[in-house]
Amino acid sequence: MTRFHYRCSECGKTYGRDEVRYLCPRCGGAYVPGEPLRGVLEAEFDLGRIGREFDRNAPDWSLFSAVEPEHFPTYPVGNTPLAKAPRLGAEVGLRNLYVKNDGLNPSGSLKDRASFLVVAEAIRLGEDRIVTASTGNAASALAAVCAAAGKKAVIFVPAAAPKAKLVQMLLYGAEVVTVKGTYDDAFRLSLEYTRERGGLNRNTAYHPLTIEGKKTVALEIWAQCGFEAPGAVVVPVGDGVILAGVYKGFRDLLLAGLIDRLPRLVCVQAESSDAIHNYFTTGKFRKAALPSTVADSISVSVPSNAHMARRAIVETDGFSLTVSDSEILEGQALLARTTGIFAEPAAAATVAGLRKGADGFRQDEVVILLVTGHGLKDVDAALAGVKVPEPIPPNIEAVGGRR
Repeated sequence: MTRFHYRCSECGKTYGRDEVRYLCPRCGGAYVPGEPLRGVLEAEFDLGRIGREFDRNAPDWSLFSAVEPEHFPTYPVGNTPLAKAPRLGAEVGLRNLYVKNDGLNPSGSLKDRASFLVVAEAIRLGEDRIVTASTGNAASALAAVCAAAGKKAVIFVPAAAPKAKLVQMLLYGAEVVTVKGTYDDAFRLSLEYTRERGGLNRNTAYHPLTIEGKKTVALEIWAQCGFEAPGAVVVPVGDGVILAGVYKGFRDLLLAGLIDRLPRLVCVQAESSDAIHNYFTTGKFRKAALPSTVADSISVSVPSNAHMARRAIVETDGFSLTVSDSEILEGQALLARTTGIFAEPAAAATVAGLRKGADGFRQDEVVILLVTGHGLKDVDAALAGVKVPEPIPPNIEAVGGRR
């Protein structure tokens, strides 16, 4: 049986596994829409025991899991490739640059990891309906895992979400509610729905297992780096939960005595969706007034996990920067040309961040570029950065170029 308890990231109070479901009852009551979540819970394990029992030759990853494997749905999440990127590294001046391609998860994004664990929790609890708000990836991930598990997904998504993501949700059989508004509006509405009509709410950070699910990418990176911590991990950031998950994974390893240092975490945000970047650089939170960016997956006015995300950057001695839409599209093209990896704009923001913040890295340190979503999630955005050639007559004379 999995042994852990929840600790409030704000007041430090601890709770038994089934004593709470979402936020700290003491601090969560102070949450109001339009502000980051208060009282986000973290799962705390007996990391000393895990450190003693973990065997690198036969890794038992269930030691780090907040849900027992017998509750896992039949859905093959994770184990995505980590590959060296020498051509991209040469472009940005890094000798040991690697790409962790989480766009190769079944639904095409890292969000499968969080949805997988929350659906496993729903199976454990006997809940048949899981609810979420999303700009697209979390929603399509939840719909996919629910389809595999025979659960009902109820999804609130901004009407402006990319069509490819909407198609995924619908084909997976989810009940999709498109909202005339922003992600923040969808988030608020999904909470109201769960309070009034029931179901398990998967909202990012609101349900603590979203952080636990996403931390698995850090555990994989550690194993794929020969059970060594890399020098830095570059993360695209919207609501801050992926960043917090990566931090939580490496911190668990540190406290278990399995690594001796934390990698620096580098936060990359779109210029118009810069709430966490601004919070880190100034120490004061303010929402992003008009979050409008080609990188829809990281477009958010009020990041739900802003407090923990800022802590992740500070405690790993990391840094944060913002990139423009044009830099994101250039980064998307550069990643594709030099690695053969097609990433959606939000994921490609990390490439733009590498180019812009190159001075923040040592040339020889191991740097991990986290690609969080596949480019086929939003082909329309990619089309803005390329020119499709005009058709020619079907004869060789019409073909240009060298013989």
